[in-house]
Amino acid sequence: MTPIELETWLASLTRRTLVMGIVNITPDSFSDGGEFLSADTATAHALQLVESGADLIDIGGESTRPGSRRIDAAEQIARIAPVLRRLAVSTNTAISVDTTRSDVAAAAVDLGVALVNDISAGRDDHVMLELAAQRKIALILMHMQGEPATMQVAPVYSDVVAEVMAFLRERIDAAERAGVAAHRIVIDPGLGFGKTLEHNLDILRLLSEFTALGHPLLIGPSRKGFIGRVTGETEPSRRLMGTAATIAWSVAAGANIVRVHDVSEMANIVKMIDAIRRAPSPS
Repeated sequence: MTPIELETWLASLTRRTLVMGIVNITPDSFSDGGEFLSADTATAHALQLVESGADLIDIGGESTRPGSRRIDAAEQIARIAPVLRRLAVSTNTAISVDTTRSDVAAAAVDLGVALVNDISAGRDDHVMLELAAQRKIALILMHMQGEPATMQVAPVYSDVVAEVMAFLRERIDAAERAGVAAHRIVIDPGLGFGKTLEHNLDILRLLSEFTALGHPLLIGPSRKGFIGRVTGETEPSRRLMGTAATIAWSVAAGANIVRVHDVSEMANIVKMIDAIRRAPSPS
């Protein structure tokens, strides 16, 4: 999917489900930290994900796993910029940057990025919302209780679905007040970000309720710890089937974008669920 096609998709009322492939240019991401630190390996991996069926590529230079330390904007830019430059001449696939810093987002947009994935929903750096509005780029607003370093230390909710939805409504309003076009706002309930196993399962069970917010819905369960808790699989890379089940459930419930590591397998699941959902009713 090209950036122009992404803009058309965002404005459409009938959307196919998109697969977003993950490229972590970090030494400490929970699943693939250190695998793609060099520009050459990260670029090759991104192109392989496109070949495997990714509609979008999400590139990040800062790990947001539980307990991770923050990385300053200059270091993030140093990690991602060489990869973005290579991708700009290697593919026309729309690229997302995973960051909460407006300086990083601005540098990435200058290098052709069409979408910003902000796990803080514009709270970490309030300039982010203004940047998205001024540069006319799409923006993912995610819910997170706390921050990565402490988010999994006994998170508590009275009603996780109601509270996450209220948070997303408030951040949607903030983005629109800053001038971000409504159709360019994507929402993410933030599976695994400041949530227990039970919280994650509650969100998934009631995921269809989030479609009432009227914005494309992104889900990112790929290889996460709550899947390991259910399946008993301690090694993240071996959580393929648990991830697959979660992706199938999410797409059936109305998710519009799935953010995944295992693109080839998840792309086939998305195609199948979309085909079932869109199959014409008997006349």
